[in-house]
Amino acid sequence: MPNSHLDILERLVGFDTVSRNSNLQLIDWVKAYFAEQGVEAEVLYDETGTKANLLATIGPVDRAGIVLSGHTDVVPVDGQDWSSDPFKLSVRDGKVYGRGTTDMKGYLACALAAVPDLVAADLARPVHFALSYDEEVGCLGVPAIVERIMQKGPRPEMAFIGEPSLMSIVNGHKGSCGLRTDITGLACHSAQPHLGVNAILAASEFMQMLSRQQARIAADPAEAAPFDPPYTTISVGTIRGGMSRNTVAGTCSFEWDIRATRPGIKEEIWAEAERFVQEELLPEMRKRQPEAAVKTVIAYDVPPLVHTEGNAAERLGQKLTGKSDSMTVPYGSEAGFFQEVGMATVICGPGNIDQAHKPDEYIAESELADCMTFLDGLGRQLAA
Repeated sequence: MPNSHLDILERLVGFDTVSRNSNLQLIDWVKAYFAEQGVEAEVLYDETGTKANLLATIGPVDRAGIVLSGHTDVVPVDGQDWSSDPFKLSVRDGKVYGRGTTDMKGYLACALAAVPDLVAADLARPVHFALSYDEEVGCLGVPAIVERIMQKGPRPEMAFIGEPSLMSIVNGHKGSCGLRTDITGLACHSAQPHLGVNAILAASEFMQMLSRQQARIAADPAEAAPFDPPYTTISVGTIRGGMSRNTVAGTCSFEWDIRATRPGIKEEIWAEAERFVQEELLPEMRKRQPEAAVKTVIAYDVPPLVHTEGNAAERLGQKLTGKSDSMTVPYGSEAGFFQEVGMATVICGPGNIDQAHKPDEYIAESELADCMTFLDGLGRQLAA
């Protein structure tokens, strides 16, 4: 099997792991790669058996170590105009093109390329490789892999998440919670709207309530945080309802999300939404339709990465990169899941987030080289 990071990246990009597809071919290949290095990898399947996480450990399992975490899925290429096949690696003018090169198979390739040296290093502390599925659609795989890491041995001291950060240390990002609200009213002819309950109008009242919450949060100085914008946001992304222009809409559904700056605020938003529904919206709807309903379900809930003083992963990352500062990012990641169980956690990975999800996605060869240098230094740190 290939050992250089570019050869490994070529193999990884060749697996079409768009989130709607299975990632098992990639997982099977990585498991075989670890086996060739004398390392046993554990595969953790989802309930459908079509997706899986992979967990592998190098070094003593009875000591606290470090997690290297990354996701295996990528976003679709549908409708994008690529100059080359997005699932075949192409190197041009110092740039490596292909879907996922930046987000984030470039990091995975570097981590896997470091395996032979880590195996040979006789590590004093272990390094855990955590490859998850479906990060792009809500970090659906990572909770199971975090749970398994915690079951297997001492809690790792640190976690490094390889999202693209130009190899800078990221110590914070907002949480991301995706929700869907389904409203059931009562359909009738639009000539007699007083006989029905318009679910679209009820949805608009719910969304106006969310807009009022957003205005209140944005105006609260206590919400200020080192993000852009510097407060928790609430956004409605889709709405579907009704059947025709001349029919009062009996149903309406809309999808919305919360980007939270801190733990606890999304629960405050939920609580106010539930109060509004139970005390204001539903009583009016049920005057004409006793079975009217408003139901909100959570599609995913990704915790924020919260900056903490004395973060050991931040200090080590700065030492290994030679960069004394840290930053926050606008995107979400699996980092908060590791932080929630007590691991010092940061993001540090090759590539520029500005290239992610776009046609002709690429990563600079120099970024991959910098990542290999970082991992080499990490290996020496773990062997000390």
